[in-house]
Amino acid sequence: MTSTRLAEAQLGGRAIRRVVFTEEEVQRRVWELGAEISEAYTIEDRLLVLGLLKGSFVFLADLVRRIALPLHVDFLVASSYGKGKVSSGDVRLLYDPESSLEGRAVLLVEDIVDSGTTLRKLLPRLEARGSSSLVVCTLLHKPTDGDGHRPRFVGFDAPNEFLVGYGLDHAEDFRHLPYIASL
Repeated sequence: MTSTRLAEAQLGGRAIRRVVFTEEEVQRRVWELGAEISEAYTIEDRLLVLGLLKGSFVFLADLVRRIALPLHVDFLVASSYGKGKVSSGDVRLLYDPESSLEGRAVLLVEDIVDSGTTLRKLLPRLEARGSSSLVVCTLLHKPTDGDGHRPRFVGFDAPNEFLVGYGLDHAEDFRHLPYIASL
């Protein structure tokens, strides 16, 4: 890591411990996920890519440019972390998508699935809206996922560490890093 990148990774006395996935590894995997998703759907599916903010925004922006199908994008905002490093278990829906899910293939894009709490709370709410399918794509998946739910599309299996970068944050810091690191 260059000294400039290292300086970017030190904020408020917090510093990254190590780079887990480099910028090049992340970009290559996003390309591959875009191809996998493109093969899994057709134009008739009327694909709606639903990003879970804030963490997924960098990943989602790169991913949708790699999907070779017409698609729509919308967002939802849920919170379960606050300023901590462990999920509170209390998932609050702060913004609900405006797009109709009725009869559409919905791809829910997450930055990381770790405890599984957010998905356990959100998926039933989304499933009740009549989509033709509801599939999860996540950049990172931790084997500690509480209910064993493995998203259909997974970028990387992640170590059991607190990760930042490429949209993932700690108290809103570190999202800007182009790689994924352990804090």
